[in-house]
Amino acid sequence: MQMVLLTALGVGGATVAGSLIGFIFRRISHKFSDIVLSFAAGVMLAAAVLGLILPSLEYGGQFGLLYAVTGIFAGALCLNLIDKLVPHLHRLAGAEPESHNNANLSRVLLFVTAIAIHNLPEGIAAGVGFGAGDTAQALVIAGGIALQNIPEGMVIIGPMLAAGVPARRTFFCAMLTGLVEVVGTLLGYFAVSVASAILPFALAFAGGTMLYVISDEMIPETHHDNSRGVTYALLVGFCIMLITDVLLG
Repeated sequence: MQMVLLTALGVGGATVAGSLIGFIFRRISHKFSDIVLSFAAGVMLAAAVLGLILPSLEYGGQFGLLYAVTGIFAGALCLNLIDKLVPHLHRLAGAEPESHNNANLSRVLLFVTAIAIHNLPEGIAAGVGFGAGDTAQALVIAGGIALQNIPEGMVIIGPMLAAGVPARRTFFCAMLTGLVEVVGTLLGYFAVSVASAILPFALAFAGGTMLYVISDEMIPETHHDNSRGVTYALLVGFCIMLITDVLLG
């Protein structure tokens, strides 16, 4: 349990770390942030398949394929429903406010709310990994999510400061988005630990949410003007995760 809590704090803390970097470098080049985000997408892609979906097939026994397919689509549809209620991150992230009026402030706060809502299933994915009992794999999954949270925390800062939000309140909002991930991690862990029968479905569900985030938000956000570089960054992240998985057995 101590390991789960520390990992949850680490995953959520990555967003806070990213926000601190955002304060230092308020105008971060797209090239740098795109490479980091694409690398994280590669890590998460491998983690979703190797650490969540394939174990779902294994734990599901003769119904493993049914659990996996159903869980993947359930996870994706869950985030799709969230996207109907909250605008896509990659659309909001590029819409920096030009003045300090209430409309721009509302748009930026909506952006922060969107990040907080989308962080919940990511935290659940990390927690489910621990609930499956494979600590090494869970740490790798959590590491990929934490890596993604750093540039996510970075992009929160600039728009909020430009909208006239005080620096202290901006940092507090960034901390709240990270806290949501901590709560999600603990929810995922306890849900699977209490009801082990849902483990195959929960693993696939978490994998589906990660695949959705990668395809719908992370990849579109990285393709600005350096698509070849970010593609290789994704492949590097995927291969590092693959190598790590093989070496860990």
